[in-house]
Amino acid sequence: SAPTSSYLVGLVIGKYQTVLLGDPGPGGVPQHGHIPAHLLGDFSRDFARQPQMMEVFQELFGPYPFDEYAVVVTEEELDVPVEAQGLSLFGANHVDGARGSERLVAHELAHQWFGNSVSIADWRHIWLNEGCAKYAEWLWSERSGGRTAEQLASAAHRLLSSLPQDLRLSDPGRKSMFDDRLYERGGLVLHAVRCALGDIAFFRMLRGWGQLHRGGTVTTAAFTAHVARFATEPVDELLQAWIHGTTLPPLPGAERRATG
Repeated sequence: SAPTSSYLVGLVIGKYQTVLLGDPGPGGVPQHGHIPAHLLGDFSRDFARQPQMMEVFQELFGPYPFDEYAVVVTEEELDVPVEAQGLSLFGANHVDGARGSERLVAHELAHQWFGNSVSIADWRHIWLNEGCAKYAEWLWSERSGGRTAEQLASAAHRLLSSLPQDLRLSDPGRKSMFDDRLYERGGLVLHAVRCALGDIAFFRMLRGWGQLHRGGTVTTAAFTAHVARFATEPVDELLQAWIHGTTLPPLPGAERRATG
């Protein structure tokens, strides 16, 4: 019933058992899993916290933008899970009974807000999908008792500082549009904006982004203009360095910590 980008249409055929993930309650979001029978036990542990994840993301990002959410686990091994409209597809290798892929559970769920409900105008802007979903991983870790977003941002910054710095987020090119560096640097952009705006304005900005563009397409320029509306001080140089430059800027919040 919602506007859908063609690349987000998914079809999975196989023998699956369907389970309900949690009790959505009145006004809640129905969540189902479609899983090979022999993986049901491990799946029930690996995806047990998805209903809690849904609650946290609705608090942080705004109401879930679709009528329901489904997860399919195939018998195949997949390099990474894949998002579709109102659905995410995981490989059997992402189910281990030890929540070993929980960050990916968060990542794919977050795409329903960032990438699906709000899609990109063309592939140059793919960092908007993947950077927001990466940062959602860090937010879930922070909210569920794991490492904080600041700790995960620091780890990502250390990783990127050891890798070639020749990728431009605003136009990574066809060969690099799914480079791991784009995901990590995209997450760092969100963390840099959070540090610049403060939590109240930052999460108001994120919720407003989804509400304003729901069912539509967006660009990097639209995002930077949107962020600027929530900033009390200019953020042009910050966003220019992180999004349009190639050299890795200093760790977000590092100056504040050094002086504070």
